[in-house]
Amino acid sequence: MPLYEHVMIARQDLSNAQAEGLIEHFTAVISDNGGSVVGTEYWGVKTMAYKINKNRKGHYMYLRTDAPSAAVQEMERLARLHDDVMRVLSVKVEAHEDGPTVQMQKRDERGERGDRGDRGPRR
Repeated sequence: MPLYEHVMIARQDLSNAQAEGLIEHFTAVISDNGGSVVGTEYWGVKTMAYKINKNRKGHYMYLRTDAPSAAVQEMERLARLHDDVMRVLSVKVEAHEDGPTVQMQKRDERGERGDRGDRGPRR
């Protein structure tokens, strides 16, 4: 089955327990439609770059799934209908990375940024 990664942003006025309950809800939707959730992460409340529905912050949630496209479409449909979910992004990937995402790593564990190679010498 195809592998997907999903990021959801929920309203900022939810409690942490309610936000984690959304993860469980959408995990059940994927499972009921023939898929499986490989891993989930709750990233916490983060400030967004711009307002969405008059909200400056949101609860960020991350799911890794191994599911057929019909299950992903149903999950996205229900997320868009859900009043607490503001945005959903689903990306099809070749393979899931091992370990925690960059959002969950501490700043000192990430390593140096290094030179990107896209800029010439400074004058």
